[in-house]
Amino acid sequence: MTERLAITPLRYRPNLEQIEPDEPQIARDLAETMLSIAQKTYADNGHAMRCVHAKSHGLLAARLEVLADLPPELAQGIFAGVQSYEAVIRLSTTPGDLLHDSVSTPRGMALKILDVEGARLPGAEGSANQDFVLVNGREFNSSSGKAFLRSLKMLALTTDRLEGMKELLSKALKSLEAVVETVGGQSTMLKSLGGHPQTHILGESFFSQLPVRYGNYIAKVAIVPASDNLRALSDVRLDTDEDPDVIRHEVEQFFAEETAVWHLQVQLCTDLDDMPVEGVAPWDEKISPFVTVARLVANPQRAWSEERSETLDDGVRFSPWNGLEAHQPLGSIMRLRKLAYEKSAAFRAQRNATPVTEPQSNPLTRGVPGSGASEETTRFGQP
Repeated sequence: MTERLAITPLRYRPNLEQIEPDEPQIARDLAETMLSIAQKTYADNGHAMRCVHAKSHGLLAARLEVLADLPPELAQGIFAGVQSYEAVIRLSTTPGDLLHDSVSTPRGMALKILDVEGARLPGAEGSANQDFVLVNGREFNSSSGKAFLRSLKMLALTTDRLEGMKELLSKALKSLEAVVETVGGQSTMLKSLGGHPQTHILGESFFSQLPVRYGNYIAKVAIVPASDNLRALSDVRLDTDEDPDVIRHEVEQFFAEETAVWHLQVQLCTDLDDMPVEGVAPWDEKISPFVTVARLVANPQRAWSEERSETLDDGVRFSPWNGLEAHQPLGSIMRLRKLAYEKSAAFRAQRNATPVTEPQSNPLTRGVPGSGASEETTRFGQP
């Protein structure tokens, strides 16, 4: 029997957002700054990459399984009924250039859920998919759109420069962050600048950080380790001194034999004063906890290859604005990112041999039902 939630979520209404008059100009400046990062890396190596999250560490075929008997407040949008969707996952780190893994920055997970039904967001009419873009921190690293633009301009100035100095700086920042964490704190700024702990990416929890519409309600989204083998990696630190791609190699080693299961969770907004749509701070989980609505499963497979990189890194875009009206991104930072995502994908599409397309079926399985190692023999050979 379906049980009701212990909280009373706030219902979505179109006038919740507060759009500032200077947002269009900030959005253009943000997109231009992000493109300057891509232009710099393209000029140096002749290959167009993402403006941020350029380095992938895992490119995975997966499936999303919506749970049965969800309460009405949780049975919303693509989670409204029991369903199993094909999906792809891209694991990455944040810089726009390809750095040695010893430069330790926040980790990201981009999830594309395939062949969903419902009214589309403006600009997403040519797709049948739903994207969620998440990072392994609960709090967005800038307090406002203007602060976001300032931090991005600083990042652009260092793109593809002084890698050796970045490695030394990252080492110092990691030591400083470790001191902060010993007294029970953490610094989003230190982590974003290169002080992120050298954690195993498969032990991380990932968060949308910013809210989205959740059907009739409003929510933040999280993807957290559920299987024992993922949870066992939550405190594992990697030695990144020698291997520049150790994060990727650890992911490849895991998926050579093991299955990963994550829980997709939502945190419903109950009050705009405590959980503002326009804010960037985490919402209080004591007031409204994250609740599981689906399982995300990735079977053993070849987790990264040049072919997979060409397919997903070059040929597929991820954007929170690629999806359903039922999961519309909310708040100023989400609105400001829309143009930048569009410009970044267009930049790659205009310069690389692989076209950027919105897949109609799982691009990693070439139409083979399900996910996992079965498709490896059809495209990539044995793992």
